Amino acid sequence: MKRKEKEKNFFEFVPKKTENIDWEINDKGLVQIIIWRNSWLDKIVQKIFKTPKKTIIDLDEIGSVVWKSINGEKNIFNISEVIEKELGSKAEPINERLVTYIKILKNNNFIELENK
Repeated sequence: MKRKEKEKNFFEFVPKKTENIDWEINDKGLVQIIIWRNSWLDKIVQKIFKTPKKTIIDLDEIGSVVWKSINGEKNIFNISEVIEKELGSKAEPINERLVTYIKILKNNNFIELENK
């Protein structure tokens, strides 16, 4: 019973994009998250190992719908409704995939979760 309560409460959280994350939409309509590597350590590594100044993370279709839906106002339940409307059965099982995806975004500091 407690697990269902936690999941229910999780769907009430409102994700908000972290301010230092840039993103764009590629020519296929999918989201690319851009992470700039500009700390002093990154600059040293770039000079020594000729690593890129930015890292680009390509999101798939579901991830792109989720990312575009995150606006600081919609809660996770509202986002699941957007996914269902835009992708239908292609996103099944929607809730499980969405919860996992939101947790990954949070763990990588791409979003913050607010309990409103």
